[in-house]
Amino acid sequence: MKNITIITDTDSSLPVDLTVQYGIRQVPINLIIDGETYQTGVDLDDHLLFEILKQVKKYPTTSAPSPDDFAKVFRAAILEGTQSIICVCVSGKVSSSYNSAVLASKMFQHDIVVIDSQNLSIGQGFMALTAAEAVLNGASRGEVLENVTNIRKRIHTFAILPSLKYIALSGRLNKHSANIADILDIKPILTVQDGKLEVISRQRTLSKAIDKMFNLIINACDGKAIERGAIIHADCPEKAQNIQKKLNISFPEQKPFLLTEFTPGLSLHTGPETIGITILTRE
Repeated sequence: MKNITIITDTDSSLPVDLTVQYGIRQVPINLIIDGETYQTGVDLDDHLLFEILKQVKKYPTTSAPSPDDFAKVFRAAILEGTQSIICVCVSGKVSSSYNSAVLASKMFQHDIVVIDSQNLSIGQGFMALTAAEAVLNGASRGEVLENVTNIRKRIHTFAILPSLKYIALSGRLNKHSANIADILDIKPILTVQDGKLEVISRQRTLSKAIDKMFNLIINACDGKAIERGAIIHADCPEKAQNIQKKLNISFPEQKPFLLTEFTPGLSLHTGPETIGITILTRE
């Protein structure tokens, strides 16, 4: 029996081995592809997604977990005897997952706290991971919640989109603007600000974009050490490994950065070859 169970959704980009190690339960983000529903981490990963995209007639859509989806995972934890549930969701400004989890929590007369991470991808994952580590170290419910909310503003994410084609296909950008950007070989760098994705820089080549992303990471550190770091990618492991080598040179005292995939709920919108870096700075 666990006193506290940590739950998140698969937009957290957490590798399966870490969720198993720390006992984190994940609620899958759904993708609707040619009328069929696929679940992230169950029957769909980034590589399979991009293979499917080569054949689809209509561009797929994402679907947040329903309240019943969250309730199913909450119920399983309660039946196993957990006393409290802390659920860390992808930012409520980019998904309805948070609202679904809140509605699900009201189905139970149990201690369930739903947190809007105001982050996405592994930034959200870092919050769930921090909570799970605190639980394993014997922290109380109040201490776990304090730890999680305290790190929210210390998480910094930057990602390079090699093309704007996919974000336009998903309906999140004007196709004409995307075509012009691709013709000019513009590589936008995105960041998360107040729970939303924002373009923070535009570079003319990938190498310049990578250099700029590293500068943004250094500036985000503001002289503080990195507590935790990750490289996130959309089906481009070799590119991620090259970034990892460069990070090891730039931050020789930092423990190895985690390598992980965006996962389909996010990769559908960014497209293949997207690469990003997330850091959690120390106080």
